[in-house]
Amino acid sequence: MTASKIVAAAASGVGGAGLDVDEVFSTFLYTGDGSGRGIVNNIDLLGEGGLVWTKERGASGDNNLIDTVRGANKRIRSDQTGAESTRSNSITSFENDGYNLSTDAAWNNSGDTFVSWTWRKAPKFFDVVTWTGSNFGGGRQISHNLGSVPGMIIIKRTSAASAWYTWHRSTSNAYTVLDASDAQDTSNTRYYFGDGTNVVAPTSTEFTTQTMNENGFTYVAYLFAHNNNDGGFGPDSDQDIIKCDSYTTSNSGTATITLGFEPQFILRKRVDSSQNWGIFDASRGIYDNNDYILYPNLTNAEAGAGNQYNATGNGFSVHEHAANATYIYMAIRRGPLAAPDDATKVFSQTSFSGNSTDNRIITSGFQTDLVIHKRRSAGAASWFLADRKRGGRGALFLLFTDGAQAQNDYSNYLQEIDLQDGVELGSNGDINGSGSTYINYQWKRAPSFCDITVHTSNGQPTQQIPHNLGVVPEMVWIKSISDSNNWFVHHKDLTSGKNLLLNSTSAETTSNSTTAAAFNATYWTPGNNGVLSGGGNNVEYVAYLFATVAGVSKVGSYTGNGASSQVIDCGFSSGARFVMIKRSDTSNDWYVWDSVRGIVSGNDARLALNANSAEQSGDDEIDPNSSGFEVPLSGGFNNNGLGPYIFYAIA
Repeated sequence: MTASKIVAAAASGVGGAGLDVDEVFSTFLYTGDGSGRGIVNNIDLLGEGGLVWTKERGASGDNNLIDTVRGANKRIRSDQTGAESTRSNSITSFENDGYNLSTDAAWNNSGDTFVSWTWRKAPKFFDVVTWTGSNFGGGRQISHNLGSVPGMIIIKRTSAASAWYTWHRSTSNAYTVLDASDAQDTSNTRYYFGDGTNVVAPTSTEFTTQTMNENGFTYVAYLFAHNNNDGGFGPDSDQDIIKCDSYTTSNSGTATITLGFEPQFILRKRVDSSQNWGIFDASRGIYDNNDYILYPNLTNAEAGAGNQYNATGNGFSVHEHAANATYIYMAIRRGPLAAPDDATKVFSQTSFSGNSTDNRIITSGFQTDLVIHKRRSAGAASWFLADRKRGGRGALFLLFTDGAQAQNDYSNYLQEIDLQDGVELGSNGDINGSGSTYINYQWKRAPSFCDITVHTSNGQPTQQIPHNLGVVPEMVWIKSISDSNNWFVHHKDLTSGKNLLLNSTSAETTSNSTTAAAFNATYWTPGNNGVLSGGGNNVEYVAYLFATVAGVSKVGSYTGNGASSQVIDCGFSSGARFVMIKRSDTSNDWYVWDSVRGIVSGNDARLALNANSAEQSGDDEIDPNSSGFEVPLSGGFNNNGLGPYIFYAIA
């Protein structure tokens, strides 16, 4: 049995660790180059097989579906009924980490932007089945390897024109058509998903069709699972990653959906009335303020859809929908499910010189979820902070770690975060001015390392805000984004019930609080705190949650010894690349150092997160050490008996 088969067996409940979301599903954004290029999305299509669905974003273009069973040069289009066509210069090969493209403009037109969704065949997630029709009378049982009862099935005749007939578990006696906006049909389901007399429920090994079995014609079916506490994914083989269900909106067009996880992908269709299908994903934007939609049944370019969905730690909330309407959906979980084992895969830091040009990309090596950016050189300039949850394109909604103001959008500053790799800068002098130098930090959300929540307060101290850190947060930064208020900071080594302010030098405090904010492994509550819940209803907040991952990050504290240099052991093997230190018992700055500006045995370059001042480099305050970092006796961060000095370090 191959290694990939062993992992697949684990995902189906045989034992051991299960597959991660990132091994079976990918949303990949790219710009066409008009020549051959590889799409490296870490999905094993060569060994395991699957489906690639590609759509041009910035202009009109087909929804192109190619799967490994029919072959790399065989496409069908969900926005039309036509038979499959041969495109010899489209996908040239499937690989064990993605696939390769050739020159076909439908996938790779130079300068055009595209999105590619990839499903890997895996038990309890996805399967592809093909067959040749044998007769038209009676129902034919089509075997599959999904390993569970499907949540949704899409069937298409490939050798001749036909509609894309879709069955969904939430409306099991009806069908919808993927290539049309029509409401569900209950009159003919027995022909497409039954034996012609009755609708026949699919099982974990087969489904039944009569009409999609005409003699000599060929067909394909895509089967999507529905996990119901039986998914078998993740490090302990106990996680769900895909849900197929329905919701009905209220009189105001809203609903709250509990999935048990945060979605990264939503395919939805209104079934009680005519309405286009819609695809939303976190890479292109499921934002707090505006979402971006593509239509499986239309060739339309990507468009802003308003605030349709807000992804939460355990599901999603529905907004700006039709009132009292019923929708079916498929939702796929955001990954990864395992804690990172390499800090470079979840944190990057870049020091660079500005060039005053728009659309400058600072790469990170991953899809960035949080970015903090500062001008280093002389002249006051704030720390700019943006994240994917609050908005990832256009004039981003920025916060300032050195200020209390509400979020605001600024043109020519940070311009885009919804890239496959890194962030895009504007030309503003505080961000990218010629003759100035800058530091840029980028984080990727991952279990035990970093998470982000956005919520609207109901004014209650016991309100539960779910998160996906998977462990008790050890440090949390919280900011009201809809009004002006200080940053709230929780750190595990502060005095119980006390907090700090990120935009202030102040010592730990209990001001504006009668009950402390509380944090556990699944949610946090604001407590009766003037900063977090005193604003009443409809105040929006963002929270950044951090924790310790062995060999990757460390949240901790130390007390000065005043006798000799003190090694702060973080459990690293090659030293810390990033260090933040704040003395918590008295007034003191939030100092940051990093290895690109210099953590050396000598004077170091430092900045303060709470100040807009330029970089200082006249003191030896921190030294390198392979296990973490070292605070020398003379640097002011190792005074005898003083502290605690709280810190956050990344390898």
